Amino acid sequence: MEKNLKIAITQGDTNGIGLELVLKTFSIPEMFELCTPVLYANEKVLQQHRKALGYGGVQYKLVNSPEQAENGCLNLVPVTVEGAEINVTFGRPDDIAGRMALAAMEAAIADANAGKVDALVTCPINLASMPKEEFPYPSLTDYLSAKIPGDGVMILTNPYMRIAMATNHMPLKDVVEAVTPELIEARIRQSYRSVERDFLCSAPRVAVLGLNPHAGASGLLGSEEEEKIAPVIKNLAETDGIRVFGPYAADGFFGAAMYKHFDSVLAMYHDQGVIPFKALTMTEGVNYTAGLDVVCTAPSHGPAFDRAGKGTADETSFLHAVYAAVDIFRHREVYDNAHANPLPHYAIQHERPAGERRRFPVEQQNNVSGEEQCK
Repeated sequence: MEKNLKIAITQGDTNGIGLELVLKTFSIPEMFELCTPVLYANEKVLQQHRKALGYGGVQYKLVNSPEQAENGCLNLVPVTVEGAEINVTFGRPDDIAGRMALAAMEAAIADANAGKVDALVTCPINLASMPKEEFPYPSLTDYLSAKIPGDGVMILTNPYMRIAMATNHMPLKDVVEAVTPELIEARIRQSYRSVERDFLCSAPRVAVLGLNPHAGASGLLGSEEEEKIAPVIKNLAETDGIRVFGPYAADGFFGAAMYKHFDSVLAMYHDQGVIPFKALTMTEGVNYTAGLDVVCTAPSHGPAFDRAGKGTADETSFLHAVYAAVDIFRHREVYDNAHANPLPHYAIQHERPAGERRRFPVEQQNNVSGEEQCK
């Protein structure tokens, strides 16, 4: 029987819907059969959310470390911020809520890097509320990539598609300069690797979108496709055997549902990928930071201040973030075990005089004389 994975969950912005998502999700008894949740949150804040939202029946166990977490219940690792006066004001962004969100993430990441939990799910944060000195990052992906070993890339995943981002939260005026051949190659490799290992897709197909309208229209609307993108695609396909195609005009690609024929899509900038992604589903999407040593997922939406404290938040995206964290962790185990002791690659078979066939590993093939090969 597989062990119950310990999933670290961070409280997110304390004035948003994050803790409501957690309470709704773990009011479902079957969720404890899927994982052992370890919530990093301020206890006073959690109690205020339970009372205000009517989830006082969701019990929790106070623990000092994930090692003390028990199966079958919500485990709380208490988070505090020195000197901060804790007071939940639903729907109102403030600096204390941002500091609380950061403190929870810092504690959870430290335990994840130490191997005390198996995966990390972050509830929505408000970037504008985060303390600028300690959080100088334009996106959650950039923050996680700076704190966890690996090479992170944002991949949005839902039941219909997976979209990787060449650039994250970046002003459009900066995108053209940021999209270099080196970046495109790195993102294609990351996307390809993630689909193979994290989603157990053999021989994945990766589509690459163009940067300009109509993919540059043969140079009439921009030359980046011909100069930066197409040569990288051609080189990776020919030299590395990566099944990568494009560049495609984004409007026609999504309009004709071409995403159904690919295992991953690489978008050049945020809205190019996020708009069609959310147009298909606002509830089932997951923001996955691929390429890190720790599996990190999050709902694909923000703190939703307009719904905070009303009990009307839809927990579906958070549920899928938990499901994805468990699935990806399991997939990595399967993939890594399958590739732990690969058989040596054998060269072409050679005939023996009696008609028997003999095979040589490639490393031996180069050292065997012609006379020996024919024995």
